[in-house]
Amino acid sequence: MATQLATKYEINADMGEGFGRWKMGPDEELMPFLDAANIACGFHAGDPSIMLKTIQLCKQHNVRAGAHPGLPDLIGFGRRKMDISPRDLHAIVLYQVGALKAMLDAEGVPLSHIKPHGELYFYMQRDPTIMRAVLEAVSVFKVPVYACKNPLQAAMCEELGVLFQEELYVDINYSPEGTIVPVKPGEQITPDMCYERARSAALEDRGIDVNGDAFRYGFGERPFSICLHSDMPAVLENARRTREAVDQANKARSFSAP
Repeated sequence: MATQLATKYEINADMGEGFGRWKMGPDEELMPFLDAANIACGFHAGDPSIMLKTIQLCKQHNVRAGAHPGLPDLIGFGRRKMDISPRDLHAIVLYQVGALKAMLDAEGVPLSHIKPHGELYFYMQRDPTIMRAVLEAVSVFKVPVYACKNPLQAAMCEELGVLFQEELYVDINYSPEGTIVPVKPGEQITPDMCYERARSAALEDRGIDVNGDAFRYGFGERPFSICLHSDMPAVLENARRTREAVDQANKARSFSAP
């Protein structure tokens, strides 16, 4: 299971994104809607106790557990730009994923995938050297990496022997070039918008950019993973509506039911 790409449309979400007494998302309520969880590993969020609790929630709800490493930026939630050498960033990713994997091993849960968080993801898209440093760290764990479509990353993953799981976002916007736009303070995406975006992507391979123009994702009929952000105000309703769209699309494509 840990080394497979999605065999049907699925939902993943960033989970365990709290620290100490600070809690970001409604993890307990959200988990039943998910197929896969991206668990914060301590640098942008997630202390050891929260990491272990989130793993146990995954185990309870039969949700695949992946690592969600980020930049060392607790105050900025891993969304501020930082200048870090490729060598240091490689070590940072190994450190975070390794810590999570130790806890997964203790609970008898396999590491499913790795999904870079926030500014770490955007750093990879801007800088091929950083991308390679991160993907070389990912390759150590022999699991897929989750990210938006990117020909350069796809080619680099193939070179390094890393499976590349393409994903889609329904609770943030896309640029006219078909790339995701960083979340802006106060930005609101409704649950019905999440449903329609998931449905049209799966059944029509179609999206709408920030200007209201249609574009093609290029997935064809290949299954992809839909990412939801647990820190969005309406995340539970977003998840419920997205789950409806995903289940309908899996049935329409004759993929196995969730």
